[in-house]
Amino acid sequence: MIKTIGIGIDIVDNNRIESLIKKKNFIDRTFSKKEIYISKKYSNKTNFFSKRFAAKESLAKALGTGFRKNLNLKDIEIANNKLGKPYYLINQKIKKIMKVKKNTKNFKLFLSISDEKDYSVAFTIIQKI
Repeated sequence: MIKTIGIGIDIVDNNRIESLIKKKNFIDRTFSKKEIYISKKYSNKTNFFSKRFAAKESLAKALGTGFRKNLNLKDIEIANNKLGKPYYLINQKIKKIMKVKKNTKNFKLFLSISDEKDYSVAFTIIQKI
């Protein structure tokens, strides 16, 4: 039986992220090497990073943990399939949190992200399968 066990949403002011990406360590502290590498393909770096920042916050909310207890922004990685659909790369840390916090090893993460000139938004659903 499939059951929704977490939802999260986040909205980001793109101007805030634009200011942060100008700071020395923000990108390296917040995004994975793979995310940084992929960003080089995009001319609008602000919206690229804003959407991913919102997605990371959205997942932390859906997990019910926020960024504490050894979960940080860099632990959450977002990728896109060939058609551009975003998804979370599930690593060992996320699996451990799901086992401890949500009492499951079998789950799916769903992600939707969008942006406009001023804002980026992300919505996450966690389903136990």
